[in-house]
Amino acid sequence: MSSIPVVVVAGLHAEVRAEAVRGLLAATPHSVAVHHDLRGIGHGQVERVVLDAWGVRERVDVLLAHGCVSCTIREDVLPVIEHLAGESRLLVIETWGSVEPRAVAEQVAKVPGVHLAGVLTAVDPTGLLNDLGCGERLRARALTASEEDERYVAEVLVRQIEYASTLVLGAGEPEDVVLARTVLEHLGAGTPVTPLDGLTAPRGPLDAETLAARVDPESLRLPVDQDSDGVATMIWRRPRPLHPVRLYEAIDDLAACAVRSRGRLWIANRSDLLLGWDCVSGLLAIEDRGQWLAARSDLAWSKVTPARRAAASLDWRPQTGDRTQLLAFTGPELDRPALTHLLDRCLLTEAEMRAGSEAWSAYADPFAPVLD
Repeated sequence: MSSIPVVVVAGLHAEVRAEAVRGLLAATPHSVAVHHDLRGIGHGQVERVVLDAWGVRERVDVLLAHGCVSCTIREDVLPVIEHLAGESRLLVIETWGSVEPRAVAEQVAKVPGVHLAGVLTAVDPTGLLNDLGCGERLRARALTASEEDERYVAEVLVRQIEYASTLVLGAGEPEDVVLARTVLEHLGAGTPVTPLDGLTAPRGPLDAETLAARVDPESLRLPVDQDSDGVATMIWRRPRPLHPVRLYEAIDDLAACAVRSRGRLWIANRSDLLLGWDCVSGLLAIEDRGQWLAARSDLAWSKVTPARRAAASLDWRPQTGDRTQLLAFTGPELDRPALTHLLDRCLLTEAEMRAGSEAWSAYADPFAPVLD
């Protein structure tokens, strides 16, 4: 017996997201959608809504489990999927606006009798252009799922875009649609962009591990280095470590030079540590992502994902292994020479390279409060 395809539909822009769900239901006989409405979360209310092509089939109040919204949705949606799979040819999970689809997709992949067929992020062209440069937190839009949610609108939006297997672009003014498509093509790094009226249901199967590998810094799928219709992406790749103090001094300028930047870093005084760089609209996170494969035993190669092995192989050099600098910057009218000069100035000089790793380990470490 074949498994039932499940499509996750995410996105901050509720109207376009709902239109995408309706389009999938209308195009696929015997399809059902599940949505958890969190508008009443301030009062401890979560409502599960089940839809089909004719409208709402069911509305059920769901008890808040352990006071945790994520736990509630996870514990509720999986048995619902198992139940509905017996009577459906397609299941659609419409997420709440601020939900990042990765956690949902990885849960779907564990349900017996179904398979992940696609992760769609629906985008309103006008909303996209406004929200990417937005400095608001989610709570300013009443989109938070808990009082502790401190995330920003722009950071959630880019994660929804970059994780998706398909990007769905809503209608709008022609110039907004053209620019939004260009932005999505840069941020999506090869992810198909389809108009709302051309949407068809993906059948899959889709591997959640592969989707995750595309956005994890150690195996990141980067966009193409290009300039197109007022949007530019610049890839910076170097085989030399960064000086921690010079990098720290350049942080503010690097965070402000592009709408979006992401990738992986190698800092001289932490030579075994792979650092992830994640920045959107000036909001920067530098994260410990574990050791470079060159710093681990040969056995590590068999324990990481194929995407990680492929990325390490492409970066591999005899002396330094997979250690490298690899960053992508995307934004309007990037000043490529200035950005390249700023980044290259942070690298070790020839004299510092000759001094060796013992000298590097003695460098002052302004990143210690974050990384330690």
